[in-house]
Amino acid sequence: QVQLVESGGGLVQTGGSLRLSCAASGGHFSLYSMGWFRHASGKEREFVAAISWGGGSTYYSDSVKGFTISRDNAKNTVYLQMNSLKPEDTALYYCAARTGSMHTNSGKYDYWGQGTQVTVSS
Repeated sequence: QVQLVESGGGLVQTGGSLRLSCAASGGHFSLYSMGWFRHASGKEREFVAAISWGGGSTYYSDSVKGFTISRDNAKNTVYLQMNSLKPEDTALYYCAARTGSMHTNSGKYDYWGQGTQVTVSS
C-alpha cells in the first residue's frame, strides 16, 4: 500500500511559478510510474504529466506548456515544476502511482494523494 501526500500548491499570479511535490511512503517507490492529474471546478479530471519508474521517460499533456515532471527515488518524491502559469491552470492537483508503464488514463492508477490546490490569479 502506497500513501501519497502532495504539497506546494498555493495562490500565484499569471506568469508565476510553483513547484509541487508528492511524497510517497509505504511501498517501493522506485517500482511505480507516477502521474500528475488536475481537476478544475466544473470540469473532468485531466491528465497533466507522467514519468517512468526510473525517470528516464516523461510524457505531457499538450495543454501544459512550461511544466516539468521529475522524480528523486532516493527521496521517494515526484515533482511538478510549473512555469508561466495561467488562470486556466487553476485546479486541484493530484499525484498518482501505478505499477507498470506510464499512462494518461487516470483509471489505470492504483494510488492517489489527497491533492493540493493551485490558484492562478489574472
